[in-house]
Amino acid sequence: MVYYFKSTTVDPPAFIYVGKDKFENEELIKYGWEEDVCAHIYLRLAEGESWETIPPDLLTDLGQLTKANSIEGNKKENIAVIYTPWSNLKKDGSMAVGQVSFKDHRRVKKILVVQRENPIVNRLNKTKVEKQPDLQQEREDHHRELRKQDQAAQQQRRKEEARVMKERQEKKWQKDHAYDDLFTEENMESSSNQNRAENWEEDFM
Repeated sequence: MVYYFKSTTVDPPAFIYVGKDKFENEELIKYGWEEDVCAHIYLRLAEGESWETIPPDLLTDLGQLTKANSIEGNKKENIAVIYTPWSNLKKDGSMAVGQVSFKDHRRVKKILVVQRENPIVNRLNKTKVEKQPDLQQEREDHHRELRKQDQAAQQQRRKEEARVMKERQEKKWQKDHAYDDLFTEENMESSSNQNRAENWEEDFM
């Protein structure tokens, strides 16, 4: 079971999700997306967004939701919530269920959650939806869509490159043949003295 939430502190609302327990979170770790930012819960970034520039109000929502969904953290004050891109999570067979480390500790950030703020938690809980998704299939579908977008972008680039190349060739041809009409046989004869009438000089008299 996965719980889904929406944070309306940003527009469009942010997509947040968390596993029902540590076993569900194992699946989330395994089938995360490159766009995901992970703490105890997950934030799925929209296209073009960066994990390093998450708005403060959205970070507050993430911190409050993390605290509220932690058995130990919910009892304490002044807890530190760390977050990092999903791609920076490190997991091996020696770790306990739900436990992770990090590939690069420089890509880990921290926020301080002083205490539980019920208005924020209540607002988020009103958006809560429970689902039993096929996480593997969702990720495969997502990767397939990304490949389609990449192929479409490559095709568009090739079309644009071909258009630019054709335009350059046309301009070059026009430049190389700009004086062709001036040197036709007819024009050359009309400008030559050899083919003029014998009395052509009298025309100027």
